[in-house]
Amino acid sequence: MDYEQTIMQIIASSGEARSLSLKAVRTARAGNLEEAGTLIKSAKESLTKAHKVQTGLIQAEGRGEKTEITLLMIHAQDHLMNALTVRELAVELIEEVKERKALEQQVEQQLKGSVN
Repeated sequence: MDYEQTIMQIIASSGEARSLSLKAVRTARAGNLEEAGTLIKSAKESLTKAHKVQTGLIQAEGRGEKTEITLLMIHAQDHLMNALTVRELAVELIEEVKERKALEQQVEQQLKGSVN
């Protein structure tokens, strides 16, 4: 595989991870926490793919193979770091949604109990 195709793998996998992470948050806010969990897991899998490609490039450089630093490579690294950050924030937001939904259920139960 040539250098540009390798870099494009990082961009594609990172972009997919970012999209899945944001979709997971929207899905959680809509009330489907199970599907949100599945989406976050898929985002992590995409990030793992991107990270493996990045690691391969780093290892090649460690063996003395020169890696050309191009604007495309910088773009790929930017995509990867952005996707990692978005996923981490998505996980936190989903946890907040879970806590909010649990509190809403508690309030609902208390209101039902006070009516009876």
